[in-house]
Amino acid sequence: MQTESFEIVGREAAWVVSRNGADGQPYVTKEAAFDAAVAAASNAIKAGSDVSIVVQGDRSKERVSGEDWSALS
Repeated sequence: MQTESFEIVGREAAWVVSRNGADGQPYVTKEAAFDAAVAAASNAIKAGSDVSIVVQGDRSKERVSGEDWSALS
């Protein structure tokens, strides 16, 4: 069975859905990119494929050090 991979990544001032390593159109918000990825993944499932969706985090909120999660709030 074929596996379709969808990854939502930040690119400059937009969010992009990368499908099997190929970037698609840009979206203004991460949520819009996610909705597009879910719709495409749903079609892939209907076609008999396995799917994987990965959403990149907001890099501006990465941990500063160790277990300090306060930067995430």
